[in-house]
Amino acid sequence: MISASDIKDHMEVRSADGQHIGTVDYLEGSEDIKLKKSDSPDGEHHHLIPLEWVDNVDAQVHLSMNAFDVRSQWTHLPN
Repeated sequence: MISASDIKDHMEVRSADGQHIGTVDYLEGSEDIKLKKSDSPDGEHHHLIPLEWVDNVDAQVHLSMNAFDVRSQWTHLPN
């Protein structure tokens, strides 16, 4: 199981199919990763990804889902 302490601010987040998903802004509570809005597809909104989607962590955060599924299921936060 992944420990939240393994995930650091500014780490790159990549999908299971190798696509860039975003950059960690910070951990939101103990269950979600908040991505930087400046690295968002629209550049205007934060997105949350549950820690349960994380497959492993090295210099990057690697998700267990492909990019399409991540982007269709992440939580979109209003401005």
